[in-house]
Amino acid sequence: MEIIWYGHSCFKITERGHATVITDPYDAQSIGHSPLSVEADIVTISHNKPGHNNVAAVKGQPFIVSGLGEYEIGGVFITALQTNSNNSSLELSERNTIYVFDFGGLKIAHLGGVNHIPNQSEVEELGNVHVLLTPIGGTSTLNAVQAAEIVNMIEPNIVVPMHYMTETSIIKLDPLNKFLKEMGL
Repeated sequence: MEIIWYGHSCFKITERGHATVITDPYDAQSIGHSPLSVEADIVTISHNKPGHNNVAAVKGQPFIVSGLGEYEIGGVFITALQTNSNNSSLELSERNTIYVFDFGGLKIAHLGGVNHIPNQSEVEELGNVHVLLTPIGGTSTLNAVQAAEIVNMIEPNIVVPMHYMTETSIIKLDPLNKFLKEMGL
């Protein structure tokens, strides 16, 4: 398995014999990271904001997943769960979808732009998570303290922080070191 972080909340997840997934492709002008030039079989969109929904940056003809449900594409099982509100009348840009990717038993959860600590039943819906991709930058998503709490609730084998301030970011987010400090690293 290979997981490549391109910046913000965008990852490329590949596994031999399975479809390639791109999560939350960003608009470089809105975020500040290098423009994307990637190809994928599947693109997931956690919420409808420029930092997460730039499907045009992905080459090929990927299958787009942008909402709730269960999917099986190219050997990848995807479970999509709504967070930030169970109210369907909530503005589209404020809704968030968490994706759990199952690559033959290895489960990766991408929390997207989750902005609150999930309750126990929401955590149980995720199932056994091996790799957790979690926002840590605050503002409109989990901050470092909240992210550390969610890591303790989910208890993944591996945690990969995302959605935080970098040298090229043009949006104000907390830096990585805040999260590392919260995790005792």
